Amino acid sequence: MRTAKQILTRTATIAVVGASRDPRKPAHSVPLQMQRFGWRIIPVNPTADELFGERVYRSLVEIPHPVDLVNVFRPAEDAVDVVRQAVAVGAPAVWLQLGIVSPEARRIAEEAGLDYVEDRCLVVERAAAGLTRVA
Repeated sequence: MRTAKQILTRTATIAVVGASRDPRKPAHSVPLQMQRFGWRIIPVNPTADELFGERVYRSLVEIPHPVDLVNVFRPAEDAVDVVRQAVAVGAPAVWLQLGIVSPEARRIAEEAGLDYVEDRCLVVERAAAGLTRVA
């Protein structure tokens, strides 16, 4: 299993499940910051059409291209379904944001061979590692 830093180092495209239109919410500010540091953000939200200058998809299975990481901003009880979708689309890694923990989601991810991080923030880990994708 790769570390959080290794996952981010090898990630170019991040699908953000639960991306928010509200700039006051972490589900908006975190993906926006990751985008500003060079990662491509693919928002997943059933009620929006465009976020961060990108088309929004209703679910992971609707994204027409591979993603390197599925970042989850949904309650822990939704994480199991999101991880099942991540397995179905062949995503190599899943990251549950700070405050989100799901033993069942972890089990599903690990049994499918996905890298799995939970209860950690992408931007905190990015900053701590000094990572950027901007050339």
